[in-house]
Amino acid sequence: MSLRVDLLEGGRIAVRSLGVNRLRTLLTLTAVGIGVATLLAIVGIIQGLNGAFDRQLASLGTATLNVARRPFVITGDWWRYRNRKQITLAQMQALAQQSRLASAVVPEVNEDGRELESGSETVSNVDLVGTVADFQKIWGYEVPVGRFLTDADSEAERFVIVLGSEVAEQLFPNRSALNASVRLDHRPYRVVGVLAKKGQILGQSMDLVALIPFKTFLAVYGKRDFQIDVGADDPEQLDRLEDEVTGILRRVRSVPPGEPDDFSVNRSQQLAETYQQLTSALYGVAVGVGLITLLVGGIGIMNIMLVTVRERTREIGIRRALGARRSTIVVQFLLEASLVSAVGGAIGTSFGLGAAKLVSLVTSLAAAVRPLTVLGGIGFAALVGLFFGIWPAARAARLDPVEALHYE
Repeated sequence: MSLRVDLLEGGRIAVRSLGVNRLRTLLTLTAVGIGVATLLAIVGIIQGLNGAFDRQLASLGTATLNVARRPFVITGDWWRYRNRKQITLAQMQALAQQSRLASAVVPEVNEDGRELESGSETVSNVDLVGTVADFQKIWGYEVPVGRFLTDADSEAERFVIVLGSEVAEQLFPNRSALNASVRLDHRPYRVVGVLAKKGQILGQSMDLVALIPFKTFLAVYGKRDFQIDVGADDPEQLDRLEDEVTGILRRVRSVPPGEPDDFSVNRSQQLAETYQQLTSALYGVAVGVGLITLLVGGIGIMNIMLVTVRERTREIGIRRALGARRSTIVVQFLLEASLVSAVGGAIGTSFGLGAAKLVSLVTSLAAAVRPLTVLGGIGFAALVGLFFGIWPAARAARLDPVEALHYE
């Protein structure tokens, strides 16, 4: 009962005190608000980037394995991967015949940095992919305009091509790309489809791509080191599929028992782990900057509260002489510190969210703040005020009533 009375009375006095000292309250709100705004803006941008990356990663396929000579991310000895034997068509065919869990097994061969032309328009640095029809099934490509490649295109070595959305927009800015002719390495190809937009991942555009039939690719560019993409109907079966694929390839590649694999089975999850490693340090530094700014605001609260205690020494002496307990004085000053900090946190949260949104509008950085983060920002600000108000509150409670009454 006494605690409730202390809280109600202390809250009333705290609100009145803040209203009387408007300039001091404004300065304190500003200090805390800047800290919270900085922290929320940074967290908002990072959360937005994480969400965008997760969506982009999901577009790569959550039930897909990629078999290649090298892993997606190479750490350590590059030469160990460089000297591995190439993947062969016979090995891909053995995998397709022997696997019971794979829903599709397709070849993928890449040629980076190609240039496509149509009339006076040119697009450079295009990722050229040679593959077959099931590539669309495995990687989830959508073709809103035209069609995807077919197995018949590959068997007949047709000079047809499917363009990524960015390539189509640059080559054909004012008209449809469907059935148009493009030149690739001085050879004409007929556009049979345009892929839906996929965006970027790790700074790389997934729309700056062009796909041609697998056997057409081999006929034009010769035999190349290629990869095998393996799809599963159920993402829950991916671990079992990886074990099965590894076992089959070890047999057909004659890897002796006890020796390490001479191939890599890659997942999109490896990219996620790399992304987390790249961003974890940045995240820590950015949040650290925000916390330091908030710490400065907390120190400002403590200094102002110490000044407030000195100015109200006589008031404290009167209240103590009238029977106020030390706990009552402590509650009053803690409420005052936490109240001003929470209000500053609310204002800072608004500015922080606005700054994060502004950054997402004027740059390519995404921004998204979860509701719990907003509540956490305000609550954390109140805790900062509470923490830094402990010393001033304790100092006020320890004042001797007799000396406080004589204070001028």
